[in-house]
Amino acid sequence: MTVRRAITTDATGLAELAKVTFPLACPPGSAPEAIAEFVAGALSEKRFVEYLADAGRTILVAEDAGGLCGYTMLVAGDPTDPNVAAAITIRPTIELSKVYVLAGSHGRGVSAPLMAATLDAAREQGAVGIWLGVNQLNTRALRFYEKSGFRLVGEKTFSLGPELHSDFVMERALENTSQSGRQVS
Repeated sequence: MTVRRAITTDATGLAELAKVTFPLACPPGSAPEAIAEFVAGALSEKRFVEYLADAGRTILVAEDAGGLCGYTMLVAGDPTDPNVAAAITIRPTIELSKVYVLAGSHGRGVSAPLMAATLDAAREQGAVGIWLGVNQLNTRALRFYEKSGFRLVGEKTFSLGPELHSDFVMERALENTSQSGRQVS
């Protein structure tokens, strides 16, 4: 398994990956049509082409012999949501907007190296803090984020079509060394 920065030709694979992984993070009872609408609007191939061209976004992919098996997306800049802005205490910050791994890759050593590379990429962009939003019912993700050094700092809402869901806001400091122990210059 390798982790690398995504390139434009990954847009199709990222959209396919997002289509199957995004529903895994949705709370039970989410309407399938709301999930499909979100995927079509925010996680389409066209949107990934736009994200990859956006200098304020960084997408990393995890890849194994079977192809793409996970991805993350960083979004530079201060949060625009007032609840998040009030909860975040470490600046300059960067948002960890997306963290998704194929269900068949859970527990197979994909998530930790993908997270480590993502934290390194955030440091390389000058961030000293990183934050994310996670659905309050997504216990698997909450455990992973806590294990990865994130702590609960607030709450926000997430719109999934007409549905409003409750998310926790989590944050962590980015130390001056990479996850591999190298000093970051």
